Amino acid sequence: MFGAIAGDVIGSVFEGSGLKTTEFRLLSSANFYTDDTVLTAAVAAAILDQGDYAHFLRKFGRRHPGRGYGGNFHQWLSDESIGPYNSWGNGSAMRVSPVGWAFDSVEEVLIEAKRSADVTHNHPEGVRGAQAVALSVYFARCGAEKLEIRQEITARFGYDLTRTADEVRSGYSFDVSCQGSVPESIICFLDSDSFESAVRLAISLGGDADTMACIAGGIAEAYYRALPESVELSVRKLLTSDLLEVIDRFRDKYCSTSKKLARL
Repeated sequence: MFGAIAGDVIGSVFEGSGLKTTEFRLLSSANFYTDDTVLTAAVAAAILDQGDYAHFLRKFGRRHPGRGYGGNFHQWLSDESIGPYNSWGNGSAMRVSPVGWAFDSVEEVLIEAKRSADVTHNHPEGVRGAQAVALSVYFARCGAEKLEIRQEITARFGYDLTRTADEVRSGYSFDVSCQGSVPESIICFLDSDSFESAVRLAISLGGDADTMACIAGGIAEAYYRALPESVELSVRKLLTSDLLEVIDRFRDKYCSTSKKLARL
């Protein structure tokens, strides 16, 4: 799941910029972690400690205020009497990558992705986006080829993954909905040839840069097995000790590439 966090950090400085090129400086002193990182760590902590997703999302969100939370989520964060608010936003999809690492069957991944989404994003599109991303991560870490991932995600969720990133880019604009950003983020992974390539393509669409890079980066890490060492070291320096503690604990338990898995 560190690939999702790295994608968020890399994309943080391009949020709302409308950038339409893959040629940009990958990391600098201006980069920072956003709500995508905080809530990805929260989902990982909930899985590690077998806790309630809502509890951990609130715990981490309150510990890291001012990280770009959406308006509805910000209200939900501050008031425990507020339940799910029927969101179809991509917040459910950007935080879900740990689910794709921690569970060992398609059925488990789909159930758990829905659980992680339902505490806030219980709209069918919010759930669908979370499930599509988690399952993409799962198939990627299990060794599926890109054609298989494309076919599985298309068949299960009805997303149009026949487009290329270049085709998407020309007419794409900022869109925070799951239905308008999740398929495009997956396409960027499918078109990539490395982790860095996936993140650059996602940012180059000119949309919700940090979240789309988070989604594409999370899948790419699972598929390509590793991040460039320079990226990992640079991103780690920008994270707080509590986030790193969860990340390292989660990776030690779930992210071994030698783990034997049954895909179906």
